[in-house]
Amino acid sequence: MAFEYEDLRQKGLYVEVHNNDVNRALRKLKKTIQNEGIFQTLREREFYQSKGAKRKKAKARAVKRWQKKQREMKEFYG
Repeated sequence: MAFEYEDLRQKGLYVEVHNNDVNRALRKLKKTIQNEGIFQTLREREFYQSKGAKRKKAKARAVKRWQKKQREMKEFYG
């Protein structure tokens, strides 16, 4: 009977270690966590932030994105 990995898999993230290469598996895990946005979520939930403060930050990020886009358009067109 073959060993079934599908039976062991559960919901969530996992990284398999091949040939006892823990450093490579750790790098893969960090990259996976970064892509999933888990670090960002933890950072956001570390301290309480009021709704008004969240809106203010979101608005500031939107303004920065808009200004960056304007700079890029200005450089592109002249």
